[in-house]
Amino acid sequence: MTPFARLRERAERLLFDRHDLPVKPANWLLDLLRYPFALVRDLLTGELNLRAMSLVYTTLLSLVPLAAFAFAVLKGLDVHRDLEPLIYEFLKPIGERAFELTEQFMHFVDNVRGDVLGSVGLAFLLYTVMSTIQKLEEAFNFAWHVERPRSIMRRVSEYLSLMVIGPIFLVVVIGMFGAIADHRSMAWLASHEPFGTITRTLGLLGPYLFVTVVFTFLYAFVPNTRVRFRAALIGGIAAGLLWAAGGALFAKVVSASTQMVAIYAGFAIFLAALIWIYFSWLILLIGAQLSFYVQNPRYLRVGQGQVRLTSALRERLAFTVMLLIARKFIAGDPPWRQRDLAEDLEIPGSALATVIGSLERAGLLTLTEDEELVPARDLEGIALTDILHAVRDERQYESWLLWRARTEPVADEVTNSVEAGMRERIAGMTLRELASQPASP
Repeated sequence: MTPFARLRERAERLLFDRHDLPVKPANWLLDLLRYPFALVRDLLTGELNLRAMSLVYTTLLSLVPLAAFAFAVLKGLDVHRDLEPLIYEFLKPIGERAFELTEQFMHFVDNVRGDVLGSVGLAFLLYTVMSTIQKLEEAFNFAWHVERPRSIMRRVSEYLSLMVIGPIFLVVVIGMFGAIADHRSMAWLASHEPFGTITRTLGLLGPYLFVTVVFTFLYAFVPNTRVRFRAALIGGIAAGLLWAAGGALFAKVVSASTQMVAIYAGFAIFLAALIWIYFSWLILLIGAQLSFYVQNPRYLRVGQGQVRLTSALRERLAFTVMLLIARKFIAGDPPWRQRDLAEDLEIPGSALATVIGSLERAGLLTLTEDEELVPARDLEGIALTDILHAVRDERQYESWLLWRARTEPVADEVTNSVEAGMRERIAGMTLRELASQPASP
């Protein structure tokens, strides 16, 4: 075992395998330390770094088209320049030439014209926009253990709505804050203490509070699962603080890195921008991972490790999923969605997706375009043995190479008797009969 592995094992035993300590604050401190430990472990051993690098590559290809699409509506209203301070604030950590890079970026956006693009160019622009947000959703779904992404129809409707409404909302908010700042009452407050100090402090914290709000919205909206507001808010606050601290530190490093300027000359600004974009994506993913742990603290120790279900749990989940879907169907209530079902059963979506996939392939349930789970056929025609067969025998097909394993006849006899007892217990029973039984309180 390597020294790092031994250190990690000791830290896990300290944080997770412990009894209640007599000093209550010590228990609270150890519970709190689980979160930074899990995040650092995921950074060192997980895929967050790789996904951040992938998003940097996607950003290079889609930054200007993405901004051009977002600014298209604002250009029609002649207010697209109101977002220039946001671009500058994002690029500010790269140093003195951030203003120059912002001007170049805005110049590129101004030169994008719909009448020049043509149908092919416009289609490519839309594809770039959709693929960029899809990449972000995939990264967030990975952090949230969500296996199934949004359907194509939901992607088109929700992504385009976000790209149209989002920029308008940003301009309205910026204009509102600008109007408040220019109001005479604010000038009076700024000239009287302690209101002046409070006003200046809020002015300095304004960009970071704005980033926190944006991060919180992304954590609540982008993952294809139900995210509680508290979890999204904590992730947004932590990511906002990291972004502010990381930006200040990165700006000092860039200003002190005279060797990078000497070596890369004119490319130094673009290299610094790439590094900062990478750190920004990484901070965003760290916040998403933290929001998942806040909502699902029982996965702090497992982290991004693959959640493997035992055969017994797969069978229990299969019967439970079909039973819950059948009850909704009989009562005429809105069908379950997979993400809601995973939350109700308190299991990661990626783990539940394997069971639902087996039931789908067996023709027992159907996932609609609206991502609703409904029975694939009449409840009278779904035998409980079909459900058991769907999740049990499929594993045998996955292991077809071992079908000739030389097992002992005595062991085979015991296994066959257990199997026969289970099938005899549910022989002749249908899903409708199971669903007609009263639910437990």
